[in-house]
Amino acid sequence: MDQVTPKPKRQRVIRGDVPTEPMPMLDLLRRTPFRHTRIPEQAGADEHVRVGLDLAVRVGELMLRSGAGAPHVEGAIAAVAAAAGVHRVELDITMQSIFLQATSSDGRVHTLLKVVRHTRFDYARLTAVHRLVHSLVEGDVTTEQAAVRLGEIERHPRNFPVWVVAGANAVLASAVAVIIGAGPVAAFVTVVVVLLVSFVGRLHAKVDLPEFYGNAINAFVATLLAGVGYALGAMGVIELSRTDFAFVVAGGIVAMLPGRTMASAIEDVIFGYPLTGAGRLLAVFLSLTGLVIGIAAGLGVMVEVTSRLETSFVSPDVLDLRVSEAPLVPGLVASLVVGLAASLTVQSRRMLVVPTGVLTVVGVAGVAFLTRGVGIGVITATGLAAVVVGVIGRLVSQRMDAPPLVLVVPASFGLLPGLTIFRGLYEMVGQGSQAGVLTVQSGITTLLSAGAVLLAIATGTVLGEFVASPWDSQMRGAQDLSGRSGP
Repeated sequence: MDQVTPKPKRQRVIRGDVPTEPMPMLDLLRRTPFRHTRIPEQAGADEHVRVGLDLAVRVGELMLRSGAGAPHVEGAIAAVAAAAGVHRVELDITMQSIFLQATSSDGRVHTLLKVVRHTRFDYARLTAVHRLVHSLVEGDVTTEQAAVRLGEIERHPRNFPVWVVAGANAVLASAVAVIIGAGPVAAFVTVVVVLLVSFVGRLHAKVDLPEFYGNAINAFVATLLAGVGYALGAMGVIELSRTDFAFVVAGGIVAMLPGRTMASAIEDVIFGYPLTGAGRLLAVFLSLTGLVIGIAAGLGVMVEVTSRLETSFVSPDVLDLRVSEAPLVPGLVASLVVGLAASLTVQSRRMLVVPTGVLTVVGVAGVAFLTRGVGIGVITATGLAAVVVGVIGRLVSQRMDAPPLVLVVPASFGLLPGLTIFRGLYEMVGQGSQAGVLTVQSGITTLLSAGAVLLAIATGTVLGEFVASPWDSQMRGAQDLSGRSGP
């Protein structure tokens, strides 16, 4: 009789996670314009790895100093390292530092750390670096030639002098005021107010005042100067209505809002840099807090003065103003001016100024159509318009051989909620003179609504760029065929 052999008991095998290894280049290059970079199959020689890492960290430092977000910096660093012969890297980017490590073919570990202490928005430099990385990836330049060209980019003077940027900032604020309904006199007053605030800003910049206090001072001065214009209008000296005062303050708010940092912060958080994004968001929060304190203090002073003089402050009708009160054609023309001026404030390349203006018109027209024609809420309409701006901005930027943010960020300035912020602050500080109508609670609610609009702009533009990323190669190929691939 055959004996049946019992089946052995199945043993449970506990397997650990895959050990931590240097991050593959493909993961670093995913979703970037450089994702088709040729990656070496094995580690390079010791000298090549050292030179490649040095060039990559210099590229990353310059991008961070010029205002790029962590995902853009990560992709450029990985592309440069791969083109220079580095197989794998350990890369960590924070708000102020870059840590880069790789191993050469003989097993030697190379580690570099670069600290970035100051940031000055310079999108022309970002565009130049973007083109340099593409040239290196495509083999048009060697690593040594790229290092020389990078030095030239670092030493190149800024495209526009300080007085041009100050003037563009004033025109930007004035055009925003026109978008939301300001007349010619109010637009001119806005220019004067912002220019005077720029002068005040240069005065306290000499003592290196922290940004929080500087923003509070600038906002306080801007509100008081707008109040002087309102008083002159009340006395019949100039034609400035009560609602025009709100438009002047709202335009000044947009000129001072940290919209650039907000977009970078949201992008960092979404794409896996929570620490860097949290740091940027904290900076945004402090900057906004400084603006809120300054404007609230200015409004409080005006309320006190007007109450003692037994005169009326801004009419409660201001609280009923929509996001945009301007007729469609003047509003669209003003939005074009906003885009043109915003591109100058971020030191963009001259060839990108007009496309930025046109993209701003697209965003503002989208919000106007959705809110006025379809009846969609402001927050939803702004978010949808921001997605469209992100998609078109990425496609056009690849066609023009530039990173997407140099078009998308300044184009989003026309969507910023300056009037909503003013309404919230007016509700908070005006409650004493308008008891039963204006409350702190309603003011906080309105400010939260403004914060939701800011978040909708940032997340919408990032989503638009993400949606358009699969067409990078097609747009890049069309750009190469047009013969404009050079820097």
